[in-house]
Amino acid sequence: MEDVDKYMESASVNGNAEMVLRKLDEQHSKYKFMEFNLVSKRRRLKVQIPDLEKSVDMIKLLMKQRNSTEDIKTEFLLSEQVFMKASVPPTDKVCLWLGANVMLEYTLDDAMELLNKNIDTAKRNLGYVEHDLDFLRDQFTTTEVNMARVYNWNVKKRQAAKVGS
Repeated sequence: MEDVDKYMESASVNGNAEMVLRKLDEQHSKYKFMEFNLVSKRRRLKVQIPDLEKSVDMIKLLMKQRNSTEDIKTEFLLSEQVFMKASVPPTDKVCLWLGANVMLEYTLDDAMELLNKNIDTAKRNLGYVEHDLDFLRDQFTTTEVNMARVYNWNVKKRQAAKVGS
């Protein structure tokens, strides 16, 4: 909104500052809602990426040990802050949680391929989310500046009306 006077005198607005401020406030609220969703998505992705990378590390270990005759001694997360000791025999298959209570068995090579693809997708999506958040910050600033301009225009109009009376 470069020229507030011109905008406020347009036929669609007809000098109604309250209506314009209401619309801008509604727009601002929509941006806040979008921001909340994007921040939640960013938080999920920032947790998901390290989890996927840990899974890749485990697959690498299993690949290294697959032709061995010795079991792998390890600990795994049973629940938050609770670990369990395990003895894992050499294997060429692994089960992966896919989400929605679905687990599938994969060969180590297929599991590695899937996990790497998921990491790439998650990192790419994180980049998109960061870009969208930057765009929203610009929209917040623009909307807030426009709200201030309309509010100030309305104050000046009222002061001029009082002086003219």
